[in-house]
Amino acid sequence: MDLGIAGKVAMVAASSKGIGLACAKALASEGCRVALCGRTEEALSRAVEEVRETGAEAMGFVCDVNRRDELEAWYEAVRGAWGAPDIVVTNTGGPLPKPIQELTDEEWLAGFETTVLVATRMTELAVGPMKERGWGRIVHLTSIVAFELSDLLAVSTTLRSGMRGLTRLQARAFGPHGITVNSVLPGHTMTDRQIELAKKRAETEGIREEDHFAGLSQAIPVGRLGRPEEVAAAVTFLCGEPASYINGVSLLVDGGLARAI
Repeated sequence: MDLGIAGKVAMVAASSKGIGLACAKALASEGCRVALCGRTEEALSRAVEEVRETGAEAMGFVCDVNRRDELEAWYEAVRGAWGAPDIVVTNTGGPLPKPIQELTDEEWLAGFETTVLVATRMTELAVGPMKERGWGRIVHLTSIVAFELSDLLAVSTTLRSGMRGLTRLQARAFGPHGITVNSVLPGHTMTDRQIELAKKRAETEGIREEDHFAGLSQAIPVGRLGRPEEVAAAVTFLCGEPASYINGVSLLVDGGLARAI
């Protein structure tokens, strides 16, 4: 299927590894020019080279997406080199894994900045030129916990649920201008975040990490964890022309794990 996005400019946040990098590579494979960002030069350089191996143009920018000034600097660098982005994929590391009774005000505020504010700030930067062109794609990467709550991920569960509302609000606001806004909610996917959570559970519950992963796989109807590339495929489709009537959706990519209707 031709997604009709060859030559489009895409910004993918937190894309030096994991699902973000998989999204960058998938968009590049469709002919997009892809701007990546990451916190460290070394990991970012490796990621940019991987994306360029697809034959696409790619650039990297060292950026902590939790800082508004650094997001703005990254956006201006992309606009100066290639023009304003047509596609924006918002993505961050997950909030601190803690049960609700242990959280401090500071940890709640940090989680809000990491999840909600990154998405709103990137959208705010991008929508003006998208409106002028009458075309744009915004995809927020969030989490299955928006549907399937996790006691350990109290901040993420609370704020990812709010992201579902934000997605719908943005979709309604920007849809009349040819801009679609959707979210993709990965389930258990083999990333550094998943390994971090396995270590945390091993410490708190006294189990082995391999038993953690075995238990997760058993609970998932397809019988395994997901791959970053599988999440990226959903993100990339939502960025394409064939998805132009999909707007405001929070799409689970979870192997059938979530029980919510």
